[in-house]
Amino acid sequence: MNVYVTRPIPQPGIDILEAAGATVTCNPDDRALTREELHEAVQGRDGVLCLLSDRIDADTMDAAGAQCRVFANYAVGFNNIDLDAARARGIRITNTPGVLTDATADMAWALLFGAARRVVESDRFIRTGAWKSWGPMQFISADITGRTLGIVGAGRIGTNMALKSAGFRMKVLYTGRRPNEELETHLGARRVALEELLRESDFVSLHVPLNESTRHLIDDAALRLMKPSAILINTSRGPVVDEKALVAALQRRQIAGAGLDVYEEEPLMAPGLAELDNVVLTPHTSSATLTTRTKMATMAATNLVAVLRGEEPPNPVV
Repeated sequence: MNVYVTRPIPQPGIDILEAAGATVTCNPDDRALTREELHEAVQGRDGVLCLLSDRIDADTMDAAGAQCRVFANYAVGFNNIDLDAARARGIRITNTPGVLTDATADMAWALLFGAARRVVESDRFIRTGAWKSWGPMQFISADITGRTLGIVGAGRIGTNMALKSAGFRMKVLYTGRRPNEELETHLGARRVALEELLRESDFVSLHVPLNESTRHLIDDAALRLMKPSAILINTSRGPVVDEKALVAALQRRQIAGAGLDVYEEEPLMAPGLAELDNVVLTPHTSSATLTTRTKMATMAATNLVAVLRGEEPPNPVV
């Protein structure tokens, strides 16, 4: 087994590959490879353990060669991979579902609190020495307890985040293809159309996969439906939000704020976003806990080894 890993991952994943007898080569630099570097690195490999930041299309698969049997994605999502091209070439694609649920939901809450209570803005203020005394009008922020939480996409992560709202006695609205009995039973949540959710929610948290129906799901028209006091949270995929429209909405205070962990053109941000004081920004770190990232590594490695041994992988996509 000749395996390439496109970026350093937690050692337990590498250990699984080597214990299976694989010759493992890993990108030594903690950065995404350029297209040219990626295509050169995957040449002649039997399997590739790749990341969401790697664009795995027909050209990449052809660069790897006809002997390549699997691309094991170190992610839940797989919108970085051309699945049709993989099917046409008989290449297996796997992912790491389930393991990110708690960590991502927790980060959504961290962004919600950070944006609602102006934590980052206050932190910057006090570090500069600008704070001279307590004042009743300093950093007035949004209430969370008892407010309305809108969950756009009540799958695993959306459901997890919503269930955690019970401690704050929040009213929960959600969108989904089908009723979510767990949310309705435990929280009295209501399944509504997206337009109603946007109009009624104080906090809107996005938890949908990226596909053609969700690209720019939150656009200018959607943002205009939201309350002026509302806060948007995105831990799903960057292109779910029209980032330029969001910048404009935040600049004119059409909505109160946002918390973002993902971006439309990562690692770039839309012009003006970084200068805003009413948005909290993190660098796609929702899954960045030691336990979660290690489990992702072992799952991806286990998937890859299974395919190269001629077995069905635990987490197949294609």
